Parts: sequence; C-alpha cells; structure tokens
Amino acid sequence: MTAALAQLALPAGIDASALTALEKTELHQHVDGSIPVRTVWELMRRHGLAPTPTEGELAKLLVLQPEEEGTLLAYLDKFHYPLWVTQFFENIERVVGDIVDEAVANGVRTLELRYSPIIHTYAGLTLRQSIVAVLSALRARMEAHRSLGLRCGLVVIAMRQQGPHIAKILARQAISEAAHLHKVCGVVGFDIAGAERGTPPRLFRDAFEIAAKGGLGTTAHAGEDEGPAFVWEAVDALGVRRLGHACSAVADRELVRRLARDRILVECCLTSNWQTGAAGRDRRHPLYDFLDAGVPVAICTDNVTVSATSQLRETALVAAEIGLEAVAEIHRTARDHSFLDERTTAPSPR
Repeated sequence: MTAALAQLALPAGIDASALTALEKTELHQHVDGSIPVRTVWELMRRHGLAPTPTEGELAKLLVLQPEEEGTLLAYLDKFHYPLWVTQFFENIERVVGDIVDEAVANGVRTLELRYSPIIHTYAGLTLRQSIVAVLSALRARMEAHRSLGLRCGLVVIAMRQQGPHIAKILARQAISEAAHLHKVCGVVGFDIAGAERGTPPRLFRDAFEIAAKGGLGTTAHAGEDEGPAFVWEAVDALGVRRLGHACSAVADRELVRRLARDRILVECCLTSNWQTGAAGRDRRHPLYDFLDAGVPVAICTDNVTVSATSQLRETALVAAEIGLEAVAEIHRTARDHSFLDERTTAPSPR
C-alpha cells in the first residue's frame, strides 16, 4: 500500500492494490502546480536561484500550508516560484517528463496536462517554443510508456488577467500545434483560468470561437470563485463541453439539469476545492451532487504539488464514499469526454 493510501480509511471491500491498478483518466492537471518539489529544488540549485537553504523549506513555498487555506488567491500565490525555472526549453521538457512519470505511477493512462504558454516566455522563448517544449516531453514519455497505452495531450490556457486579446493570440497559436493536424501528441483543448472576479467568461467569446473552429475541445474554469452565473456564461457564451470545478453550479438546480441534459462534464478536484474554499469541508463535495443529478464528472488533481495530492489519492477519496466500481465507471466516462483523438499516438522511433 502506498503512503497516500495508508493515510486514508478505505471501507471494507475496497482493495488497495485494485485501486492502484485501476486505469485512470486525468483531465485537469496544471503543469506549473504539479512539478515535483525535488525537481524544482534541483533546477533552482542548478541555476543558482534557490530561495531557501534546504529542499524542505522550499517545499513550504510550493505546497499550500494548512494556515494558508481558504481563498483562491492564496492558492494561486504558490505558482510564482516554479516560473523561475520554467523559462527554458530543456527545463520545461524536464518538469513535464517528471509530471507524466508520476501520473503513470498513479495508474493514469489518459492524461491531459494544461498550461499557459505565455507565462513561460519571459526569458526569450517564443509562444510556439513554449508549447512545443511541453509536447516534446509528452511525446517522449508516450514513447517510453508505449507498452501501457499511455495517451497524452495539452490544453492551452489563456489567463483571465491578461485579457481577451491575448486569449485570441493564444487560441490561434494553440491551433497551429493541434494534435488533429499533426496526428501525434499535440494541443487538444483550450481553457481560461485565473482569478474569476472581474473577468466574466463572455469577454473571451471570440477566443473560444477561434479555438472551436480550429478543432480544439473547449473547457473553462468557472464557478470556483464566483457564482452560478459564471458557469451559465461558460456554457452559453463560450459553448464549452467541459467545466473546471463549477462548484457553485450545485446552487442552481436549473443549471445542474442543463449540465446533465447536455452531458457537459465537470472536472472535479476535491482537495483543491477544499483548500481554495470553493467547497466546504463540512459538507459533501459537489461531485456527489453532480453524480446524483446525472452530470458526468472526472476525478482530477488540479495541482499535485500545491495540493500535496495525487490521482491515486483523489480516486481513493471518492472510492471511500461510493465504492471502487462506481469510481471505475467515472474514469471510463471521463475517458470518453477526453479531448484526445483515439488516433493520437506517440511518434515512431527514428
């Protein structure tokens, strides 16, 4: 049994080895917030940038501490330090490779990573180079894990605070590296993320139209730090087929019925939602409300490092409530809602 599972009280009948072996689908995991602490420490020391004398002290800067929980802004503060080292092509390749290997060790076989390429261009990389660095690592890891049938893709994020015009630029750049145009691992989706307040989804309508016309799947962070109105806008104004978090949607029964009717999947991140205050620890997570209403869901990590979690741990949390068979069905449903094309393959060895 892994350390993560050892800390969870699994009910009788749930086998830890079966949970580990379960093929999992990860649809909502950020690169910046999922870089292993040991990797950030190694790269910071290599570049002479380490802000702390020890790896343990660095971990406190990268992992949300209990006293820091409660708001999305406090959570987002944890993303600053990794950006110090992810401004270089080879470093981006390295961190993505380590993230994929950890996901595979947790039983993930369908993996969508998400990433905002523009915030990795401060040292001179172009937008295209910033995207290709991630894709290069994903392709290499797909080849390394070919026997497991690993499938990977990238969801490009536009950050809300940078505004709609930058989002349109990112949508166009994302299309140029789209998986369906290259027939190998590539960009499969488009997203908006960042603090919601003051940046309603409707402002990004043009960017999402560009992405959709270019053949990309669309999702949006909505209802994490704002009410159901922002979720409605993401669905109606942006036309998304998936939603990130959407915790506030459960307060609007009509909205939940809409999500169920149109089979709009919600990417649920339990630990992250508790930490940001999007969901209260004193009541059951909205994931179960969505399930009860027939809304498709995915069990996701959001940020493995910031939240000190893993896909195995998040899956175990849900299995403890509804059982292993129900969790297996969730992962199968999530796979069907992935933006990955079944034809997506790793490049052949040269």
